[in-house]
Amino acid sequence: MEWLKKISQAIVYIERNLTGDISYDEAAKIACCSKYYFQRMFSYVSGITLSEYIRRRRMSSAAFDLQTSDMKVMDISLKYGYKSPTSFNRAFQSVHGVSPSVARVQGSLLNAYPPISFSILVTGGENMSYRIETKEAIKIVGVRIALEEDMEQNQKIVPLFWDKILGSTLFSEICELTSKDSCDILGVTAYTNPQNIYYYIAVSTDKPVPNDMIEFEIPAATWVIFECNGHFKESVQTIFKGFLTEWLPFSGYEYAQLPDIEIYHVNNQESKSGHAEVWIAIKKERCEK
Repeated sequence: MEWLKKISQAIVYIERNLTGDISYDEAAKIACCSKYYFQRMFSYVSGITLSEYIRRRRMSSAAFDLQTSDMKVMDISLKYGYKSPTSFNRAFQSVHGVSPSVARVQGSLLNAYPPISFSILVTGGENMSYRIETKEAIKIVGVRIALEEDMEQNQKIVPLFWDKILGSTLFSEICELTSKDSCDILGVTAYTNPQNIYYYIAVSTDKPVPNDMIEFEIPAATWVIFECNGHFKESVQTIFKGFLTEWLPFSGYEYAQLPDIEIYHVNNQESKSGHAEVWIAIKKERCEK
């Protein structure tokens, strides 16, 4: 329950600063995590990126200002942090589909996005099967790509990276590092600091590291492991959302903010769906206010 309280407090901070500077660092501090993990968890729970949420909320408020006041468009633009009328117009149209000047006309169709509220929703009691295991450090070998703190960019980077590797000989070369008939390919998101964020496509192996690959060691940790079947991308996203909103609040554990592991059980590089596992590091400690 503590996680939802913390992220709700961060949302309150964002709402109070829609017309001022919103510090992602401050929001993350309130949520008791790094800026990167705050954005990552927010996107899984809400279904949109933090930057898109703020854009929608500011443009929703700007639309009300346009229809209920005589403020100039330029003044409203500045109120919500847009120094350029062009950038404000672009942001407004991306949310409402019309320009700010058209929005002033009575009868214009606009979109209102209310503040997000996080709470526990009692549903039909669907189960989330899981197991908890403690593992020593895990050596993985494969290829990687640099990520950013901006989750909006990462959601574009990672799928393109998968497409690139699946369309090359690197995929089979990575799989050859295992001794199994089928390949348990790993997708690992590892955050060290804002300048050191990577996504790995790799396997767990003790074999020597090929010249065109890189080694990474996942720290020893306690993991909650969820299994899923279906289209890989949608299944993994559903697991992360369920972990944050349904499992974590009642578990007595805290998200450990270590590398997240996706394990795909595939027979060939054409596989887009099947059986997968999601490993998320957890710990008992709680963040103090």
